[in-house]
Amino acid sequence: MTRTDRQRWLLPSHLVEPGGSGAGRPRRTVRDWVVDTVVFLLAAVFGLVALDTSARYNGDAVNLADQIVGALACCALWLRRRWPVGLAAVLAVVGALAPVAAGAMLASLFSVAVRRPFREIAWILGIALAGAVVTVFVRPDPETGAVLGIVLGVSLTLLVTAWGMLVRARRQLVEALRERAERAESEAELRAAQAQRLAREAIAREMHDVLAHRLTLLSVHAGALEFRPDAPPEQIARAAGVIRDSAHDALQDLREIIGVLRAPGEESGGGDRPQPTLATLGELVDESRAAGMTVVLDSTVDDPRAVPAATGRTVYRIAQEGLTNARKHAPGARVTVLLRGRPGEGLTVEVSNPAPDGPVPHVPGSGQGLIGLSERAALAGGRLDHGPAPGGGFALTAWLPWPP
Repeated sequence: MTRTDRQRWLLPSHLVEPGGSGAGRPRRTVRDWVVDTVVFLLAAVFGLVALDTSARYNGDAVNLADQIVGALACCALWLRRRWPVGLAAVLAVVGALAPVAAGAMLASLFSVAVRRPFREIAWILGIALAGAVVTVFVRPDPETGAVLGIVLGVSLTLLVTAWGMLVRARRQLVEALRERAERAESEAELRAAQAQRLAREAIAREMHDVLAHRLTLLSVHAGALEFRPDAPPEQIARAAGVIRDSAHDALQDLREIIGVLRAPGEESGGGDRPQPTLATLGELVDESRAAGMTVVLDSTVDDPRAVPAATGRTVYRIAQEGLTNARKHAPGARVTVLLRGRPGEGLTVEVSNPAPDGPVPHVPGSGQGLIGLSERAALAGGRLDHGPAPGGGFALTAWLPWPP
């Protein structure tokens, strides 16, 4: 069910369709039909009770006129959504002369109170209150008396008006809360999109540094061939092989960086800084242990240097984020870093920890680190999953391609 469908069921048509304030003809919803039928029946029952009381003290001609007026007043309630103010004003005057129309008058007054602010219905309420006083003298009831009749009429009129204003205020509150929730959801989506953009920009800067390193290496070997054309064939072949491999790797990195933009106005400094690889994963684990964490590294990768640099760098960042989250949200828990894979099958990294023994600390987090990791894994051609582990705790698992 869409938002518009929910509104058409929960809210009256004048709050959903254009023209509900009186301009045009709003489409009547299922809820409107149900409410209008119930209001018609209640007004009819109220009119029958008043007609039975009036029949005891009036003649046949007056009773016949009351029946006709009461029936017309109840039928007129079907027009209250199209002309709420005018109908309420007419029924307020009619109700002062014919008590059988009092039920329809109260229903129309309630409808106006729901649709209009108090400053717009005050004059209609004044007519209704004056009618409640006049009807006691025009059509007196010997059993209740004038004073009690006035008190009952005025109290009932004020009660119905206050009820309608309360319903109007509640509907406005519900609509305001709904709009606020939708706005908060849109803002959260914008923040997530911004986090993805920042993650892609950070990845682009890293890949820019690696690409600059490869091109520099390629330029050095090409320059050596230029200045040593008389070098032995073995050295020339070796240099040509290095140039070929460096160009191939640079092309792969360039393919990954296409489409990822650098933040405008940001400097690209730091191109000489070393980038983490899979070979430095052990150093990351040692740093975490030195910080007081219990970390177990279980790896079946014999030669971490054989893993492509971009893939190794992504694995390093995933493990770094997993260890950071474990240190914040599960202090003292044992963290396991599992690394499996081989060329052609891909590389799997998993960072998991059980639930902490003591109370879980409440550390606020935006979740943008995990969003960045998901974006990083997707750019590398892999996937990343994270969430509560089946036995408790938390697990962060990623699979990345490893070409043969």
